[in-house]
Amino acid sequence: MIKDTNRLETQLGYRFKNKAFLDEALTHSSVGETYNNERLEYLGDAVLELTISEYLFHLGQMNEGKMTRLRASIVCSESLSRAANAIHLGDYLAMGKGEDVTGGRKRRSNLENAFEAVIGAVFLDSDFPTAKAVTLNLLRGNIALALDGKLVNDYKTKLQEQIQQHGESVIEYVLESASGPEHDKTFRVSLWINHRRETEGEGKTKKEAEQHAARAYLIEKV
Repeated sequence: MIKDTNRLETQLGYRFKNKAFLDEALTHSSVGETYNNERLEYLGDAVLELTISEYLFHLGQMNEGKMTRLRASIVCSESLSRAANAIHLGDYLAMGKGEDVTGGRKRRSNLENAFEAVIGAVFLDSDFPTAKAVTLNLLRGNIALALDGKLVNDYKTKLQEQIQQHGESVIEYVLESASGPEHDKTFRVSLWINHRRETEGEGKTKKEAEQHAARAYLIEKV
């Protein structure tokens, strides 16, 4: 069972009716293979994407490309881990001793995943409007920074802008491998442009690996 979460729920602006959802969202995969936050992370990622997409859509007459770039910067690993740090989410995580002593509570991938899982848990415990309100409240500062172009180094967006200056191009990120134990996987992703393999990137999440692959291309090719 996770430590007392009253303060966390206050920071979320939401009180769980079924605490089991929050307990699961705060359980790292190093605790066990069958009970952890990975399924809720998957769900929360979808809630985040839709929430930010809808929010940007209603801001005004931005074109698709700008909305896509802004959304990518708001839901990227650096942004979500920053939001998780702001509410000290790492302090509440249940994790194996090995993960804990090697800095797991501050690891960006763990914070990003837990943040997404918590949003998924809010959605299951309530409904989409409530999960959307919680999400926008937690990401309000990051959204403002993104709109001012001051949030994060989004290499995928920079790559897309660079490539499209030279005409239409097909950009794809392909998962090559996922190695290591369930609680500490390393993902390797390859970047393909116009069906040609260009660079690779590694990271503790697929999103992070994609960013590294894009960064490698910008450094080596542009």
